[in-house]
Parts: sequence; structure tokens; C-alpha cells
Amino acid sequence: MLDAKLDISLIIPALNEEESIPELTAWISRTLEGKGLSFDIWFVDDGSTDKTWDVIKQLKAQYPFVKGIRFRRNYGKSAALNMAFEACQGRVVITMDADLQDSPDEIIPLYNMIIQENYDLVSGWKKVRYDNALTKNIPSKVYNTITGWMSGVKLHDMNCGLKAYKKEVIKSIEVFGEMHRYIPVIAKWAGFRNIGEKVVIHQARKYGTSKFGMSRFLYGFLDLSTILFIGKFGKRPMHFFGVLGVISFFIGFCFVAYLYFTKFAYGQTGMASRPAFHLSLLMMIIGSQMFLTGFVAELISRNAPERNSYHVSEVLD
Repeated sequence: MLDAKLDISLIIPALNEEESIPELTAWISRTLEGKGLSFDIWFVDDGSTDKTWDVIKQLKAQYPFVKGIRFRRNYGKSAALNMAFEACQGRVVITMDADLQDSPDEIIPLYNMIIQENYDLVSGWKKVRYDNALTKNIPSKVYNTITGWMSGVKLHDMNCGLKAYKKEVIKSIEVFGEMHRYIPVIAKWAGFRNIGEKVVIHQARKYGTSKFGMSRFLYGFLDLSTILFIGKFGKRPMHFFGVLGVISFFIGFCFVAYLYFTKFAYGQTGMASRPAFHLSLLMMIIGSQMFLTGFVAELISRNAPERNSYHVSEVLD
């Protein structure tokens, strides 16, 4: 049953975290109980191969505020978050990792920033980290700098798992693929621009192994490009592909005009063997393909069932 008065929903994706989850749950319970706040915890077992789900069921019997979702196989953190976003009903939604590197002591300060300071989203900033500097810290700084430059969302730690959201934010966005890293960017494009940041405690990993992989930087760039394109041109793809196509075709046409001019004005021959001739053909072909791509994308967009789906904040009737 949906609880309209629920203050906080905690969402914790878990992959092979059987050792850390009991300690984390007890810590959250000590932190929040007796504070006058109603809350629940949504554990999402993302296809664990250990006893994570059995532990969640045991915790459910011990703590009435524990809820669980179990995937049949590993779908990734984005899928886990999106599924829990759909299910939870807290006024403020807080996500954190299950490995005890995120401190539950940050929950109430994050909650207060959403409620009292009216932030739409607050992202944690692990200013002091206990990760390997060469393989994680330095690449993360580069990643955050590039992401901020490309998206306009200036955060020191975009990928921090500890974040707080207004309920309206998580009910208005969809997270898929590996796009959980860019939820602040997705939220911005959905119209939630009051995005804040809070320095949070980062703890050394106590159990298990890191799920971090260097491939996330390549995939991350591709995901960011997708988000930026969908956010700006998702409902008008012709404005992107069409403009590029027209520019490319026009450049090719200018080369053709130049070749014709030199042929008739100066009597030059052998035009088909000149680099400018091949470049003009290439640019005109690319321009035509880009224009047709935009045309097809526009047809798909205009026939999509969500073509007139917009996020409305207020209505005065």
C-alpha cells in the first residue's frame, strides 16, 4: 500500500554484498529511528550469485521498513535504480551504495537540504577518498571535468552513489543503460535545475571487491553524448541532422561551383582527378544522408506514443 506520508525512501542496489548489508541496515536503523521521520529501505538484488537475497529476506523479518526487489540476472545499477524509483514513495529519495563506503550519517543532512533548502537534487562529493589515486581518483577528476564542461552541470563527483532527490525528480526521469552516472544531467534536462552538492564522508571498503572498471569511461562518454542529444534534440531530431546535412551539402556544392568556374574561366581539364572533386562528392553524399537521417528520425519522433509527453510543474485553472 502506498504511504503518502512517508518521509524518506532509501534505495540501495546490491551485487554480492551479503556481508555488508546487515551492518548497513543496522547503521541506518540507529541513525533514523527516534528522529521522528518515517522511512523505508529498498534493497535491489542485481542478480547476486552469493546469499545477498537470503540476507535481505532475513532483514525483512527483523526490520519492517526493509523492502526488496530481486532481478533474475545482473542488469546493472541503472536498471536497479529505475525499478526502485518506480516503486518507492518517500517524499525524499536517497540512493546509496551497499558496500559501506557511503555513511548513513549523511542521510539526515541530505534530507534537510532537500526539505529546508528546497533543492531538487543534492549530489554527494567524496572530497577525501580512500580509492587508488592512479586507477580511480585521477580518472574520476578528468571524467567530472569533461562531464561538467559538456553538460553544464558543475559537480565535483558526478558519479557519487550517495544522492538525495525530491520525489518529483525520480518520478519524472527514466534511467537505463549505464546512465545512472548522469542522473543530475538527466534531471537538468527534465527541468529540475536546483542541483546542489554536499561534501560527504567516504569510507574504505570493508567487505567484498570493487565493481569499478576502466571501461566505464568509454561507455560513460557515449552515454553522456546520448543524454545530451536526447535532452536537446529528442523531440526535434531534424534540427540536428538536418542542419548538419545542409551544411555538409552546401560545402560540397561550393566545391562543385569552384570546379565549374575554373573549368570554364581558365579552361582547366581533368576535373575528375582533382582532390576537390572527390571531396565535393563526399560532402554532398554525407549531407544527403544526414538530411535523410533527420527526416526519418522526425517521422519516428512524431509517431512515437510519448511525442506530446511533457513535464508540467504547475497548472492554474
